[in-house]
Amino acid sequence: MNRFLFPVVLEKDEEGYFASCPTLQGCYTQGDSYEEALQNIQDAIVLHIEDRMANGEEVPKLSHMSLTTVEVQV
Repeated sequence: MNRFLFPVVLEKDEEGYFASCPTLQGCYTQGDSYEEALQNIQDAIVLHIEDRMANGEEVPKLSHMSLTTVEVQV
C-alpha cells in the first residue's frame, strides 16, 4: 500500500466549508463542517489517485508549496 502526503486548503463561507488539493488539479469537495470537508477531501484524493493508477498515470508529487495572503485595492 502506498502512502502519500498532500496539502489541502479548507475555506469557510456562509454555506459551509470548501476543500481542495492544489497538487491534484480538479480535486475538490465541500462539507457542512470542517471535519466533514476534511474527510470528504481525503476520500476525493483517494479516488483521484486510484483513478490515475488504474489508467497508468503518474501521481504528482509535491515539490514546493507556499500559502500566503495579499492585500489589493480596487
